[in-house]
Amino acid sequence: MVLVHRKRLPLLGAALLLLLVPGTAVAAPIQPGQSAPIIGVQSGRCLDVAGASTSNGTQAQLWDCTGAANQTWTYTTGKQLMVYGNKCLDAYQQGTADGTSVIIWDCNGQANQQWNVNTNGTITGVQSGRCLDVNGAGTANGTRIILWSCHGQSNQQWSTPTTPSGAGPCDIYASGGTPCVAAHSTTRALYGTYNGSLYQVRRSSDSTTRNIGVLRAGGAANASSQDSFCAGTTCVVTVVFDQSGRGNDLWYQGSSVVPGSPQSRPAVATTESLSVAGTKAYSLYINPGNSYWRDGHLTGVPTGSAPEGMYMVTSGTHVNNGCCFDYGNSETTRSADAAGAMDAINFSTQCWFGGCSGTGPWVQADLEWGLYPGGSQSWNPNQRAFPSKFVSATLKNNGTSRFAIKGSNAQSGNLYTLWDGALPGGYSPMKKQGAIILGSGGDCCKPNGGANLSAGTFYEGAIVTGYPSDATENAVQANVVAAGYR
Repeated sequence: MVLVHRKRLPLLGAALLLLLVPGTAVAAPIQPGQSAPIIGVQSGRCLDVAGASTSNGTQAQLWDCTGAANQTWTYTTGKQLMVYGNKCLDAYQQGTADGTSVIIWDCNGQANQQWNVNTNGTITGVQSGRCLDVNGAGTANGTRIILWSCHGQSNQQWSTPTTPSGAGPCDIYASGGTPCVAAHSTTRALYGTYNGSLYQVRRSSDSTTRNIGVLRAGGAANASSQDSFCAGTTCVVTVVFDQSGRGNDLWYQGSSVVPGSPQSRPAVATTESLSVAGTKAYSLYINPGNSYWRDGHLTGVPTGSAPEGMYMVTSGTHVNNGCCFDYGNSETTRSADAAGAMDAINFSTQCWFGGCSGTGPWVQADLEWGLYPGGSQSWNPNQRAFPSKFVSATLKNNGTSRFAIKGSNAQSGNLYTLWDGALPGGYSPMKKQGAIILGSGGDCCKPNGGANLSAGTFYEGAIVTGYPSDATENAVQANVVAAGYR
């Protein structure tokens, strides 16, 4: 092994590692019991298991943070850094010398798998006393992780993003290394610092519009602004604004922003009111003929086989079996192009292939050419209906081999895993195009396409880049419950 001379670099305090999104998260050492990415302070890249392999002896390395399972580490009470739930960070062959490779191995509790996470950002081997080190002070993808004598340079400092006080769902996703690239809601801010507009209404009396914002930064919608503007007339929702700052606003199909879609019209703005965080808000109440869309592939929405995740809060009391109440990644062509051209949450009483339990509604994955309750067209014993007033639904897809769908009551309880396994046959790799759909299927609303036949309710949702960890999704669910939908 060639030992590389290390140029001394300026120290970067862990607090300087910021995720540059609204609601910025600060960083600190990983805590006992926490499941999170571990990020090199010098590089901003994540501690990663090479090739997402689960084989004993696989090298640990730096890689761009994706939020995938091979970058999600749990610091146990036994001082082990566990990945995949059964593999631990390990000093190769119990080595203690400078340059010893750091790998993964079956967790066995031995001293070469025990690590001290220190307040100065270093991680030291209990057996060796040496620091977890980025070889040669490298910052590139694939740089090896080794043991080295502790010297205080930034290539030996590690941190984990932590969610700030008052955070929203997108702050939580960012803290997990999977930032939102689109964030939509008519009820509240999805970042703790968001203070912009949530949506726009247009009144029928004079066709003027008003943007509806929040009562305070990070807070609930200012429904009184809508009430005063729409008094004595009818209002519709023309656009739901993207809170991520990427411009992925969802305009109704049929607007001048989404030309060539005469079969769609905007949803009535005042159909359903509710309470969020103890204050009045309105839902986006979609009936057949309503649909929203954005061509987001140039503004960060994952395409092709890139991993992505998403969630939405919807309702189990306003659904039907029309095609297709979706939120997620869709075709830029607004045509049913190919298996894998979509990656969207579907919530409805449709069950195309069987494998759904009860009478619905169900959380499924619309992957184009099929609504999947699991990994195939066969019975999925874990599927269940979610008829409650408020429902949380999640979907994540690594783009090549695996996807997971979950659901829960949005007022209480944990997420329930409906499927976490292989993609259906013919869907690997995914062929996502990067548009965003809300309230219809991917081939909706053009003169030569299908009309939207679905009914559903949308309160909030987001699309993220990367494959969110279970811990991140659980934290988002807890945030939704805490929002107090009533």
